[in-house]
Amino acid sequence: MRKLTLVIASLLVISMTYGQQKVKKGLGFGALPAISYDSDLGFQYGALVNLYHYGDGSRFPKYDHSMYFEWSRYTKGTGINRFMYDSDKLLRGVRTTVDVTYLTDQMMDFYGFNGYQTNYDADLSKTYRHFYKNERNMFRIKADFQGNFKESKLGWVAGYTFYNFANDTVDIVKLGLPAAPGGTLYQRYLNNGIISSAEADGGSINYIKLGLKYDSRDRLQGPMKGIWTEAVIQTAPSFINEFGHTKFALIHRQYFTLMKDMSFAYRLDYQTTLGDSYVPHYAQPLLITSFLTAASNQGLGGKNSIRGVLRNRVVGDGVAFGNFELRYKFLRFDWLKQNFYVGTNVFFDSGIILDPIDIEANLSAPLTSAQKTELGLNDYESGKFHSAIGAGLKIGWNENFVISADFGKALNVQDGKTGFYISLNYLF
Repeated sequence: MRKLTLVIASLLVISMTYGQQKVKKGLGFGALPAISYDSDLGFQYGALVNLYHYGDGSRFPKYDHSMYFEWSRYTKGTGINRFMYDSDKLLRGVRTTVDVTYLTDQMMDFYGFNGYQTNYDADLSKTYRHFYKNERNMFRIKADFQGNFKESKLGWVAGYTFYNFANDTVDIVKLGLPAAPGGTLYQRYLNNGIISSAEADGGSINYIKLGLKYDSRDRLQGPMKGIWTEAVIQTAPSFINEFGHTKFALIHRQYFTLMKDMSFAYRLDYQTTLGDSYVPHYAQPLLITSFLTAASNQGLGGKNSIRGVLRNRVVGDGVAFGNFELRYKFLRFDWLKQNFYVGTNVFFDSGIILDPIDIEANLSAPLTSAQKTELGLNDYESGKFHSAIGAGLKIGWNENFVISADFGKALNVQDGKTGFYISLNYLF
């Protein structure tokens, strides 16, 4: 945080003259040491670079090609190894996005299922910081394609994603942690059969995605006006997957210009499981999207969905959430022939379980009262929102490379207290 503050201060001191935004041509870039902070993950260290090619500059701030590379580690055990390519010039009339990522996480958050149906014990979490954790390594290959029907804003979405998950309980010997009496919550789910032996160690998933989209945004990063809506079906066919299932997502984003450099933006996201198919626990937190703004897209809770709420606090068969954000770019300047701006945002995020996971689906007999107590299970109550409020700071570099800092405060102690995140890009 201190290093980021020094970077901001240096930029403001070096150039105090305001300038008009200059058009970029050819190759542009954003490169930083990957120094950030996420209250769920800890401090991050490593390196990242984003290369852009703007062609003749006639479409600036839109780019012809983007290549993103990241190698980083977090102090709480997460590692990110990622390459992403994005272009609407590789294939004529088609936006192509390819992502290859390997994520390692020694302390992945696991708060059970169905939000408030599972009690969160903050004191227990302090005593045994791994109680609500498990180990998870994830490898992903993701290829997304988007195109428009003729010259209209209406278009199609298609894609294929391969996941491989390797799950385990937290390695307390390696991390030097004390054993939690009765085991962690994840171990208790395994011991009681809620998570079946067939899925306990993880597995592979092949997803095929098809959908429709409407996109009238004026720019891809930090839009000031327009609509971006997607209706997508993502299926894991049973003939190539051990746990065949299908998900549906409807995602609507809209942007309004209130005055020069001030906008209001919101996102509404609904995702549900179709039919009565069984979804393995490691796939339940995944959220469908046609474009990843971060290394992962899962939750709900954490920096990618409900900022300030514990990561993965809200997991269900059907979920919905919304983000409502006021954005203002209050300072623009040029330095070393690069365009910069400094902005702020205030937000309200909220999510809800609409269709709960059947916790007893894998059991031959209902859970006893003693088992429910051990698992911290309450009776499920519908209509309960998980909400947070907060504010942030943004530094834009040539419009497309945005350093982001957000602070969120949960409105219910069952969702944690606060979350602080330093990362890249606007949330949506």
